[in-house]
Amino acid sequence: MKFLSDIRLLLIGIWLGAACFFIAVAQSSFAVLPTRELAGAVVNRTLSVLNYSGIAIAVILLLTSLIVRKNTNKILIWSERFLLLLIAAACAVGQFVIGLMLLSVRAQMGKPVDEVAAEDPLRLQFNNLHEWSVWVLMAGMAAALIAFFIIANRRSGVAISTGVTTTSDPFDFSKEFKKK
Repeated sequence: MKFLSDIRLLLIGIWLGAACFFIAVAQSSFAVLPTRELAGAVVNRTLSVLNYSGIAIAVILLLTSLIVRKNTNKILIWSERFLLLLIAAACAVGQFVIGLMLLSVRAQMGKPVDEVAAEDPLRLQFNNLHEWSVWVLMAGMAAALIAFFIIANRRSGVAISTGVTTTSDPFDFSKEFKKK
């Protein structure tokens, strides 16, 4: 069970790390590449990898969350599952709804985004969709961070036998501060 929990932590940690790294890639792309159009293409491709992997990892973690012990806290289990569904939904909405709408708006523009006037309705729609994309990704990342801590807490929350009492509280430090 500990091995499975470690694998689950690793998976969600990898996705969360990739999402944080994506932010750096996006900023670096726009700073380094010669045109914003090329930078947008790099960011779009990288974001699709992040979204597909987020969906896959969330589904794997949801399926493995079904393997639980009898004495596991039901509230934590269902909270974790809800957060994993939120990650999958954020990635799916980001990829299949907002991403496709952004592609459609860009195709309607017929020229690079930077060449379209700031007051143009298509440019305003593009900017709004981009903002929604950022917020959806941030919601997925926040859900992943909270789920990470729930999974970690569940992993360390196994019963600890101290000779006299048995506790399942991972934050019970009475043993460490006991005078001898």
